Amino acid sequence: MDHTAVLALYDRDMREGAQPDSPESRIERVGKVVRQVSSEQGWNGVVWSDLDAGGADAAIAEQISYFSGLGREFEWKLYGHDLPVDLGQRLRTAGFTAQPEETLMIGEVADLTLDAEPPEGVRILPVTDRAGVDLVADVHEAAFGTDSTRLRHQLLAQLTADPDSVVAVVALAGDTPVSAARMELVPGTRFAGLWGGGTVEAWRGRGIYRALVAVRAREAVERGYRYLQVDAMPASRPILERLGFEPLTTTTPYLHTP
Repeated sequence: MDHTAVLALYDRDMREGAQPDSPESRIERVGKVVRQVSSEQGWNGVVWSDLDAGGADAAIAEQISYFSGLGREFEWKLYGHDLPVDLGQRLRTAGFTAQPEETLMIGEVADLTLDAEPPEGVRILPVTDRAGVDLVADVHEAAFGTDSTRLRHQLLAQLTADPDSVVAVVALAGDTPVSAARMELVPGTRFAGLWGGGTVEAWRGRGIYRALVAVRAREAVERGYRYLQVDAMPASRPILERLGFEPLTTTTPYLHTP
């Protein structure tokens, strides 16, 4: 994989040319910043910027003013190659809080290992309705220890209004949900994004996460996507590397609360 070329394509299609991630969201392009604006239950934030040292602080202040006027918490999604080089420090100075760093990993589907299967006794089912969404959200709350209100709302809205934009799956051990994940499909691009892969603690280390990646990857192939993208936490990165994903850069969410 040509890392430089693929990263440039990702920046162009998925960030500068971003599309809203739910029916209730919109993309706005203001100067050299691209942001998503959504409801309180959706994701609000900056997905791309093309700033220099002379204009960065003013652009940051403008976004703070805008989202604060809406009463919205928002995220500035900073990538390791974004400019200026001290943008992260400027965000912290402006009142943002850095979240744990992730690794942007991309795999070309033709080169990925897609034959991973779940362990014995575990079955993977597609999520298509509210009951399935509740299973996904319950797994995420158990796996990550976080509130899943936003996920419930967004995933149900996508499945209702635009079911071709998302693939969600849940792994069941008997009738107990033990892992879940989703894939965001971006029409008109070559990228599909893998999100939210989480497994409850008692079932980790058995290959379920790997199987969920493979299921979604096969679906992406059938739909004609060339690349899969993951913002990987440290625990996921070695699994993804074994499947054929490659690290291209880092990404750090910076949160601002009005």
